[in-house]
Amino acid sequence: MTTDGSTDAVRDWKRWHEQRTETVSAPYGPLSLTGTHWLADHPDGSLPDIPGRWTEAGDEIVLTAAAGDGLTLDGQPFDGEARLGADPGPVAAARVGLGDRRLVVLRREGQWAVRDFDPESATRRAFAGIEATGYDARWTVPGRFTPYAADSTVDGVRTVRVGNADGVERGLGLGGELAFGLAGKDHTLQVSVEENGSLWAVFGDATSGVSSYRFRFLRPAAPDAEGRTTVDFNRALLPPCAFADHFICPFPPPGNTLDVEIAAGERNLIDRRLV
Repeated sequence: MTTDGSTDAVRDWKRWHEQRTETVSAPYGPLSLTGTHWLADHPDGSLPDIPGRWTEAGDEIVLTAAAGDGLTLDGQPFDGEARLGADPGPVAAARVGLGDRRLVVLRREGQWAVRDFDPESATRRAFAGIEATGYDARWTVPGRFTPYAADSTVDGVRTVRVGNADGVERGLGLGGELAFGLAGKDHTLQVSVEENGSLWAVFGDATSGVSSYRFRFLRPAAPDAEGRTTVDFNRALLPPCAFADHFICPFPPPGNTLDVEIAAGERNLIDRRLV
């Protein structure tokens, strides 16, 4: 994508925005999440509005259900006991269903949970789009990634504890710093490195909680051999918890709240119940 405000750059951004809107509003997109139920909070194995009995068994969950519960397992009516691991794939491919709902098994830091995705959720029905600022070349700048020194990491990752949207503090694995210039000032963000080499940052700025959601995500492409990549705030993303309260998004780590107004990219969810 070009960075000079050309027609191609604007067209690419519009296509990206349309695809994002389609993705989040899909039947099993983030808008359909209606609950994240941690098994540690339900020691009797009974989860809110979800039939069956869900209990921890070391590295698995044991689900016990009767035919009358209406659950399916791998697309077939389920009656009996099943041992489940965390669902690795897309929500639609979750092993356990209840009608059109998908019950996704999740594990975070050794804790088990079940997420309930319902295409008929009130939030999905009320979705009216994503408020986003149109493409502006000023927000696309060169960046340089520097990994942390090996002696300060474990397998290249430095883990910091940060608050999450559900009020719980969890570890966030970071791989280095991304440096760039913006609005006449030098900035850095601590970033994670994804399996494909791309970068991921959780950041705040002077618009956070004012004219934009309280924090956002940024996903620069994998840097080249010299650490060069592009920092494009035109493609700043709302985190999943902007679409449903039941996600556990991490807050920005220390140093990732920028003292500049990033009036770019996705800004807020548009909910027809509020307009």
